[in-house]
Amino acid sequence: MKYITPYLYLLLAVSLFHSCKSVKLSDAEEKHRIGEYFEAAALYRKVYTKTSPEKRDLRGYIAFRMAECNRLINNTPRATSAYMNALRYNYPDSIVNLRLGQMYQKAGRYGEAIKHYNEYLLAEPGSVLAFNGIAGSEVATKWKQNPTRYEVKKMEKFNSRRSEFSPMLFGDKFDQLYFASSRQSKRGEKDKEETNNAITGLLNNDFFLVKQDENGAWQAPIELEDEVNTEFDEGTPSFSKDGNTMYYTYCAQDPEGHRTSEIYVSTRSSAKWGKGTRVSIVKDSVTALGHPAISPDGKYLYYVSDAVGGYGGKDLFRSRVVGNDFGPMENLGAEINTPGDEMFPYVRDSVTIYFASDGHPGMGGLDLFKATLDSTGKWNVENLKAPINSAGDDFGITFAGDKEKGFFSSNRNDARGYDHLYSFELPTITIFIEGIVFDVDENPIENATVRIVGKDGLNEKVLAKKDGKYRVELERDIRYVMMASARGYLNQNFELHTGPEEKNETYIVDFFLSPISKPVVIENIFYDFDKATLRPESKKALDEMIKMLNDNPNVTIELGAHTDRKGSDKYNERLAQRRAQSVVDYLIAGGIAKDRLEAKGYGESVPKTINKKMAKNYDFLNEGDILNEEFIEKLTPEQQEAADQINRRTEFKVLRTNYNLF
Repeated sequence: MKYITPYLYLLLAVSLFHSCKSVKLSDAEEKHRIGEYFEAAALYRKVYTKTSPEKRDLRGYIAFRMAECNRLINNTPRATSAYMNALRYNYPDSIVNLRLGQMYQKAGRYGEAIKHYNEYLLAEPGSVLAFNGIAGSEVATKWKQNPTRYEVKKMEKFNSRRSEFSPMLFGDKFDQLYFASSRQSKRGEKDKEETNNAITGLLNNDFFLVKQDENGAWQAPIELEDEVNTEFDEGTPSFSKDGNTMYYTYCAQDPEGHRTSEIYVSTRSSAKWGKGTRVSIVKDSVTALGHPAISPDGKYLYYVSDAVGGYGGKDLFRSRVVGNDFGPMENLGAEINTPGDEMFPYVRDSVTIYFASDGHPGMGGLDLFKATLDSTGKWNVENLKAPINSAGDDFGITFAGDKEKGFFSSNRNDARGYDHLYSFELPTITIFIEGIVFDVDENPIENATVRIVGKDGLNEKVLAKKDGKYRVELERDIRYVMMASARGYLNQNFELHTGPEEKNETYIVDFFLSPISKPVVIENIFYDFDKATLRPESKKALDEMIKMLNDNPNVTIELGAHTDRKGSDKYNERLAQRRAQSVVDYLIAGGIAKDRLEAKGYGESVPKTINKKMAKNYDFLNEGDILNEEFIEKLTPEQQEAADQINRRTEFKVLRTNYNLF
């Protein structure tokens, strides 16, 4: 709670300081009253140093006022120091702890920020700003450690030693960028000190423009020489869809009194922006209006105001555009607006706006937020997190149309609190599936077809190249079914579920198609010695056979078992027949129709003919060699054992391809 109102405390402070007129506390207070915070902070500092430490109440009062001015001009280190002095001298308003929490959070000192937020909650138990400050401080470190995929870069080519902010892309190709800057102006011949803004201590802001060349490279900024630039402050531009109207914030200065920000409009003629005129949304000259953002359809003008009846601080409003007039102010509501400040709106489409806020849970200072309007009319607000947001002020975002790239302004890592321009871009996630369509002997199949059907609606046929290669782009976290096919070969299917991770990925899937015209060895079929019993390690190969038959439901096959040369012909034929039948029985048990399968025991009657793949694996064999008894007996004992092993095999061959078609 607040123990004494600021107004009563002001009276007390003035009465205590009546003897110190020479340092003119009243001058500092007057500068503060009319919003000239930079000059007020300097005067308060002088007064503070000349005030005796024994006058604790007065020192606390001056320190707090000095802190507030420094906070408003983004001088966080000086603001923090002054708030600490106010606390040290027992300034009787509990808001000191809230402000210290905000300053420490803005400096990235989250533990100290939480401490002061909790101190403030002891006095103001229902403070939304304190609760949100704690929530933001608790998640900020996690956001820094686990940033989003956005890539952020400081635009050194755009930035100066002064301040630049509120970039806005312009043009059909988004190849022009307007922004405001307090860098030295070429306009006029005034001395730098004579044109410093009493509010910020910087030169008044003017509009600057950057263009891309024919190669897409951004050029150096140039100052607008149009009438829209004046000796006063201009900033935060927003353009109509046709590019001929610019709304912007304008703030004149009056040494005799407070001047608030206003929304102005300028029209373009012959590529020049004309002199701005005031937009009449309110009749009075007291209500602050600024940071205009015209909706893409031109129906609404969004803006910031401190109008009475809001949620505290500055709120986001909108007014319907009616010709050259504007409808009543419409507050965007409690889902967006907080007791803090919501500023710098950017309207992306009819249901999506971006804005900056220091009232929602964030990393410190102003954070950038995305608000999406759902079907019930409710705004869902989402913090953009690191690296777009930081402990400093992050605001004034602009997008290159529907692309996830653009620019924003931030004062991160600037000890003076000056704002600068940054680019951001969300790299495109590319997910591919690629591979080669081979035959079973690992020869590429030219002109094979790979068809891919996905839950995302993808239904694509890809023709493999001459070397059998194919490549298709997929989406993240989607189930796909694939089928490779080629004339004279059986089809092969494959299922893939792409991962949900936001990262580039390439899946490798090779297909091995079995020919229709000749027998194919079923690799890794094993039997007990001298028996027809299938060994457990045969299960994987047999399950793949079941899948192959299910992928090709119109095919019937013969399962042929072969033995080596050892033993009698009759014995080997009977053993081979039993083994072939064991495979058939397994396939039937796996759901394959009995009339699609035939078992045939060949014994040793059909020795294996060596193909190119086998010749590569055995240096004593050549393509075309027939492993009959005469050939094997000429080999060394070790080679004979390898040849006998090759002959001991289980094969399948296609009998029909029209099963159940008629």
